[in-house]
Amino acid sequence: ADQRGDDDQENKKTENTAADPSKVKLTRQIVISESHYDVTAVGNAIVDVLSQTDENFLRAHGLDKGVMTLVDKDRSAQLFNVMGPIKQQSGGSAANTLAGIASFGGRCAYIGKVSDDELGRVFRHDMQAQGIDFKTPDFVGDIPTAKCLIFITPDADRTMMTYLGSCTELAPDDLDVIKIRNSKVTYLEGYLFDKEMAKEAFNAAAIMAHTAGKMVSLTLSDPFCVNRHRTDFQHLVNGHVDLLFCNEQELLTLYDTTDLTTALNRIADNTSICAVTQGEKGATIIFNGVKFDIPATHVPRVVDTTGAGDLFAAGFLYGFTQDMDPYQCGLLGSKAAAEIISHIGARPESHLKDLLAA
Repeated sequence: ADQRGDDDQENKKTENTAADPSKVKLTRQIVISESHYDVTAVGNAIVDVLSQTDENFLRAHGLDKGVMTLVDKDRSAQLFNVMGPIKQQSGGSAANTLAGIASFGGRCAYIGKVSDDELGRVFRHDMQAQGIDFKTPDFVGDIPTAKCLIFITPDADRTMMTYLGSCTELAPDDLDVIKIRNSKVTYLEGYLFDKEMAKEAFNAAAIMAHTAGKMVSLTLSDPFCVNRHRTDFQHLVNGHVDLLFCNEQELLTLYDTTDLTTALNRIADNTSICAVTQGEKGATIIFNGVKFDIPATHVPRVVDTTGAGDLFAAGFLYGFTQDMDPYQCGLLGSKAAAEIISHIGARPESHLKDLLAA
């Protein structure tokens, strides 16, 4: 492009548009005809243990409200012993997103590590029962399957204490190159950056996808995770990620700023598509420099915000892989997130496919 063309593009950045969103096209072309899967995800395979509690409990046990904290095996066991009544189900950010896509009717595959123990068998059964192709070999050793203790306060916020267990044993050799090459999108979970070997698998998966001409999507996962790995994430996003998912705080943390407009302009420079969730304010989609504001779907009573971002990504990715326009993708994400925050747990309790008619 000549200099004038560059200037015109700069002026359009993050501009609200009344144009037909279906005419907004993505620079990278997806090889849809050669893709057996809509999305293959690489993530931390974790079983969630959820319990309703109050802020007095959090203070009494020294828990940082509203964030995810990594703990060791002993601390996890200590907290588990003092939890109230629990609900147990398979979790993990990327796995939750695939569960949502599968509920819409999408074709999915998952790559993640569990052990051959009770929780590992629960996780594998839950994934396969939803029609998700999950065949990563079990970890062999005495490290148990990962577990996330989730404490839900009356304001529907969730405080997570995660023992990573065997999920961090995911290695580049565990990647299924056939699945990645035959997926429209490879979706990567930011939490993988917390362990070096899993990070290597993360980077290898991105290279495999791009070598096959397919798209790479990343979820930033958690502001504390972003803060721990800001430089690495900035390098990855800058030219290596096609579709980024994050919430407002994660995006601000990524660029170490308190100004959302600044952060949106910077992300528009660095990736083709970014979906920024903003809770009750809805979401902002940046699609090739064009900004779309997505309204939040009304929920009569918010019960538990666990998985809201994961399910927004599910709705968006399902729409995107079915060639819907950016605004439709955002609305599907909003509706999927609304379903998940209306009950406890991060997996859909109703068929998300029913949302398509609306």
